[in-house]
Amino acid sequence: MAKRERVMRMSVEQPLWRALTAYRVLTMLYAVGLFATAYDEFARPWIAVAYYAVLGGWTLATLPRVASAVRCTKRFLTADLTIAVTGILLTPVADAHERVQAGGPTLPSIWTAGSVLAFALKGGWRWAALASSLVAAANLVERGTPARDTVHNVILVCIASIAIGYVVEVARASERTLARALEIEAATRERERLARDIHDSVLQVLAMVQRRGAVIGGEAAELGRMAGEQEVALRTLVSGGLIPVSRVSEDAAEGALVRAVDEDPEQSGPVDLRALLAPYAGAMVSLAEPGAPVPLTPVAAREVAAAVGAALDNVRRHAGEQARAWILVEDEPDEVIVTVRDDGPGIPEGRLAQAEGEGRLGVALSIRGRLRELGGSAELISVPGLVFFCRVEGTEGRDRDTGEGGAAMTE
Repeated sequence: MAKRERVMRMSVEQPLWRALTAYRVLTMLYAVGLFATAYDEFARPWIAVAYYAVLGGWTLATLPRVASAVRCTKRFLTADLTIAVTGILLTPVADAHERVQAGGPTLPSIWTAGSVLAFALKGGWRWAALASSLVAAANLVERGTPARDTVHNVILVCIASIAIGYVVEVARASERTLARALEIEAATRERERLARDIHDSVLQVLAMVQRRGAVIGGEAAELGRMAGEQEVALRTLVSGGLIPVSRVSEDAAEGALVRAVDEDPEQSGPVDLRALLAPYAGAMVSLAEPGAPVPLTPVAAREVAAAVGAALDNVRRHAGEQARAWILVEDEPDEVIVTVRDDGPGIPEGRLAQAEGEGRLGVALSIRGRLRELGGSAELISVPGLVFFCRVEGTEGRDRDTGEGGAAMTE
């Protein structure tokens, strides 16, 4: 049985969360140890004992909260930073004034940095800057004056947390890019596998039905023709893969997890014109297109495809069901040219004007009118083998870089 490939969750920041968990436990023990060695020097040691009881219980109880970004919620981060700031502000109340002025450690000591780092891992450098600013303000209030050692420690924590937050943001963006590339590669391999299987079974059967139907004739010939159309459509589907699958990163804070979602029909980004023209291809309609995407704004792409569809309808209506048609898409640097040609007898001179006068406005409205509303026009050459030109020029309709603008179509 063939194996399917899929992208599993990846996360370079997961080790950082595990390191933060260990850091919080070790720094909590360190803070308690500092207090134990200087117990006799505290003016009100019972306040420190009560605080360390809360700090120890909170640290151990919330270890699962700092195991991943999903569990580390904003409410938890707020409570965690509140405990750290409260410990800093309680230091002058619990400790002797001389020790505070001499630059003695605060009650939470370096445990506070763990709270700031949690902000950095969860929300990036902006969250880290906010948390470190609050800690800096609390340290200045605790000391009373901006002493050199206090400023040094504050700047060190601020710079380190912001740097780590920035690195985490870059790592998340890299994970999403890598996950998308791996997903596209896996989808390509799966498409190739399906194409081989379909080619070995369904396409061969359809081709055989088409050949046999043509030989037998009668109703079998019609069945063969339908089988031929389905063969062409299926071959285009499995070999082209024109319609892209939208992929988004889910739970980006924990890692890159790619899943497929439906394209938004009202999307504002560029649309590949080839994807809208591909359904027109069949046994009697050949589609020639560039190998690379042909991006247009959604409105321009839909209107061009609709105009091509209207031209093909005219081919079937006036040249017959057996008439062949060809669609050629040319992607030039400054314009897109779509040509529709058929092997019919052509349109008699003056027939279009006569039809428009009789109220038959298929070409006038469905093709020329549609493009005129976009600020352009279409060109029809009435010779045996009708040729219909639709040209999209400039950057207004291309939407290559900006994702903005309308469409401009000229002769």
